[in-house]
Amino acid sequence: MQIVSRDRWFEVAQRQDGISLIHEPYVRPFYRCNLWHVRGRERDALIDSGSGLVSLREQLPWLTERPLLAVASHTHFDHIAGHHEFPERLVHPAEAAILAAPTRESTLAADCIGDAMFEAHPDQPLSYAEYRVKAAPATRLIEEGDVLELGDRVLQVLHTPGHSPGGISLWEKATQTLFSGDILYDGPLVEDAYHSNLDDYARSLARLRRLPVRCVHGGHFPSFSGERMHELIDAWFARHP
Repeated sequence: MQIVSRDRWFEVAQRQDGISLIHEPYVRPFYRCNLWHVRGRERDALIDSGSGLVSLREQLPWLTERPLLAVASHTHFDHIAGHHEFPERLVHPAEAAILAAPTRESTLAADCIGDAMFEAHPDQPLSYAEYRVKAAPATRLIEEGDVLELGDRVLQVLHTPGHSPGGISLWEKATQTLFSGDILYDGPLVEDAYHSNLDDYARSLARLRRLPVRCVHGGHFPSFSGERMHELIDAWFARHP
């Protein structure tokens, strides 16, 4: 396994509307979580926090130069393992217990951490059996209809279970931008995790399809248009008659 230095572990790509994509390029695409940084006038939001193998605060110190809300779209290991580094941590109540006391099983780390996940390791070979997600108890629980006020922009919380019971999406109505977490992205969806539910999945996708979405930033794979969102959702329902 190739070894890379910690200062090469993250890549940052600036997007429109004060949004940045942070990801771990040496994690293979299927497992590579998209971390979305949304800049506001008074505070920022970080949607998901990656694998936790390398410190976000150390390698990307600009993340903590301003007040920041670390939001968990859900509590699988690839989305929350960096949350312990931030003082304000938000999650849906249905998965608050996992964020507070994560295990290898409850976060899916036991099923996923291995050679298939990585192109390289940071600094030294990883001991997969010793990998753990650190506890990061929520400082705020967020539910359907709650809003995250960033000063000049507002993100509305949508409860979108299916992939997991506490899955959320964030909707910025002003820019017609959807941060969809793992309920929808342009790649193979995971519908069979231990707490996935296909009935919830169907209700969540039907709801998202009704939104006037311009751009979707998912939990994995590249962003896509509202038109592509309709195609993906319609294809899902065709596979699940």
